[in-house]
Amino acid sequence: MTSSGEDRRITVLEETVAHQARVIEEMSDEMARQGQTIDALKKRLARLAERFAELEETTTGPAESRPPPHW
Repeated sequence: MTSSGEDRRITVLEETVAHQARVIEEMSDEMARQGQTIDALKKRLARLAERFAELEETTTGPAESRPPPHW
């Protein structure tokens, strides 16, 4: 049979484990959301980079046909 002190110690340990499990779950969910946000931002950045390159070619012509700025 366990003593009252041991029972309390086990209860505290169980509460600590439950709390840590909840925190880990919350962190995992947040990391998943952040991963989705990062993926969406990468796609958007790639589209914007393509659009910028297209606009740059339309307004200034291909970069190879222009002389370097120091000429």
